[in-house]
Parts: sequence; structure tokens; C-alpha cells
Amino acid sequence: MKCFQFSNSDQNKTTKSTSGQSVSTDGELKGSTKSVSSDISTESSSFSCLSHKSPCNLRVFTVEELKTATRNFSRSLMIGEGGFGGVYRGVLRDRTDIAVKQLSQRGLQGHKEWVTEVNVLGVVEHRNLVKLMGYCAQDDERGIQRLLVYEFLPNRSVQDHLMSRFMSPLPWETRLNIARDAARGLTYLHEGMEFQIIFRDFKSSNILLDEKWNAKLSDFGLARLGPSDGLSHVSTVVVGTVGYAAPEYIQTGRLTSKSDVWSYGVFLYELITGRRPLDRNKPKNEQKLLEWVRPHLSDLKKFEQILDPRLDGNYSLKSAQKLAAIANRCLVKHPRNRPKMSEVLEMVNRVVEVTEARSPGIPIKESSAPNVEDDKFRVRCLNASRRLVEHIPRENKLLMWKLWKPKLVKSN
Repeated sequence: MKCFQFSNSDQNKTTKSTSGQSVSTDGELKGSTKSVSSDISTESSSFSCLSHKSPCNLRVFTVEELKTATRNFSRSLMIGEGGFGGVYRGVLRDRTDIAVKQLSQRGLQGHKEWVTEVNVLGVVEHRNLVKLMGYCAQDDERGIQRLLVYEFLPNRSVQDHLMSRFMSPLPWETRLNIARDAARGLTYLHEGMEFQIIFRDFKSSNILLDEKWNAKLSDFGLARLGPSDGLSHVSTVVVGTVGYAAPEYIQTGRLTSKSDVWSYGVFLYELITGRRPLDRNKPKNEQKLLEWVRPHLSDLKKFEQILDPRLDGNYSLKSAQKLAAIANRCLVKHPRNRPKMSEVLEMVNRVVEVTEARSPGIPIKESSAPNVEDDKFRVRCLNASRRLVEHIPRENKLLMWKLWKPKLVKSN
């Protein structure tokens, strides 16, 4: 079965625009109507070529099937709602659990996101990407229905667990595994295929958890193909979510895989602190996550103050410090100096492996014996940390080394 392809008779007449972006009430970055419309035809036509790169075995559903599965899209079965429609839990006749995204019929952007998801998830497959089972594009009495059918992931999104006071907090070990799973997914998109895909909207609400708490990237409606050979970036309208978007992308509209690397660094601080990247409900000096954490990186006691209080002390302090150092490398101002996601994954793997090797529930005093490989890792990460705290007075910069001194580790 072939992937759905988008066609637009005016696509050769359109041009991209990187100006006129605005911020919506839900924190999304959006371009002007004219530039978004222009971007739709160009992006959709570029993604349609993916259907020729590998086979696509998506099932075509009817509206009637999905109405039956979701009890006519009952609000009692709604499990999420975004800017372009709601997501409902459903059950097929063969008792397969599914999640159905019903895109609204307002505007071209929703249609573009639907087409992009079909063309991307129809040809990529990875254990850390949500599986798209099929789609529906059918006319009924309410007009054309655009729906996407995914595997159902019962443990909701990472954001739900970090921010909701009605859910138990994610254990530290689970957070480390989520960091690794998310890095795996991005590494696959950036480096695991003959073509590159830039996620462009990487954030905690787009990372879903299955029944075993494995993390999977979801919602590829804003994804873009990476630059062609010989090009350094893709010029595109600026869209995404405030707090996650890389500064050079916001300023210029030049998109690269390093934009996702920046977003991943922000996400690591979410896991560490349990805070949103931008929270208007916090005191003014705490609303922007990256600005709030920066002064706490120069001293060990200050660093402990940014750790999520819901962890109640059940964490490995050293692994938290190392995760913060990796985040700092991802958040280097110049994109060329940020690591590739495969390099980030390698660093996160080391943190996870060391943490998993410890006996649970027993505080372990780490050996003071030097380890050459570990020292190299510390130096690389520390250099990035220094760049992030360069505004700190000179006499305090050496305190960054305290983040790496052997210390009694708190562990659950």
C-alpha cells in the first residue's frame, strides 16, 4: 500500500518566509498566515517523496470504523487535545487498543500536519518512535474527515508525569531511561536513515510512555526533511514551542538537526528539575527554566536546590550532575559546537549504565581512584558547563569542579 501523498497545484509558485512569527496562547511559535501557507506546500511536497524511499504498510480506516472504536468520539474517551484536534482512546473489533487523532477542519496547517505524519511515520520505524497504524481521509456529512490511528500508549506523556500533582513522580532511574530512549529516537531520525528528519517540535508532551515505561517520540506534524547534500540548513517558517526552540532558529529561520539538540538539552533540565521551560505562574526570576538554573551550576549545594523536590531525595546526585553537564553541551550558543545526537546518546548511555550498576537502596561511596575515560568525559562536559555559566564571577568558576568530586550518592 502506498503512502498518502499531498499535491498542490500552486506548489511551484510559493516561496518560504522566515518572518512574521508570533506566539499563541498555548506557547506555540507560529508564522504569519501567508508564510505558513507557503511553507505547507513546500514541506508537504518534499515529504511525499519519502513514500518512494521505502514500502509503507498503513491501513486505510473508514470513518465508521473509527466512530465505532471511539464511541462516536466520546469526550469521555478523550486522552489529549492539541492545537489541531483531539486524541481519543479506541478499541478495534479485534480488541486492539488504539489512539485516534481527529484533526480539525479549520485551516491548511492541520491538513499539512496530517499529511506530514502519514508520510513520515509511514516509512520510518523504530522502537522509540510511536507507531502509526493507519489513517482515514473520508467525506461525511460534516465534510472531509482527517484522522490518524496510532498504537495506544497507556502511560501518557512525560510532561503529564512531571507536571501533574495527581500522578506519582517519575523515579530517577525511569527519568534516565526516558532520556536515553528520547536520545535514541532523535539519533535515528538524524543519523539512522539515508535521509535526515528534523523533529522541530521536540518537547516532553511529545514523548509518550508505553506499558513498560519505554519512551517514544510522537506528533511529527512539524517535522522537516534535513538539508540536501551541500547545504548547511533548511530555511523555513519558524514554528514550534516557546522555551524549546533553538535561539538561532527563532532569529533566522535556519533549521538544522542541532535545533533538535538544543531542545533535547532543555528537556534534560525538565527531567532534572520537574519544571516547565517557561512557566508564567512562577515568580518572575524563575519563569524561564534555563535562566533559573544557570546560577545554581557553580556550587554543589546550589545545584541540589534545582533537583525536583518530588523525588524526595531518591536520586543519584552524581548522575544528575552529569546529566546537567550533557544538557549544557546541548545548549551551547553556536549550533556547530553542539554535539550530534549520536554523541549525546553515547554520553547518556554512560550515565545510565553507571547508575544501573549501583545496588538499589544502598548509598555507595564512589571510589576516589582516577578513571582516565571518566576524566575525559568530565572535561568535555565541563567545558560546556563553563560556557553556560560564563557570567559567574571568575573566582567562582572553579567551583564547577565540585560537581564531579567523589561524593556519597543518594540512591533509591
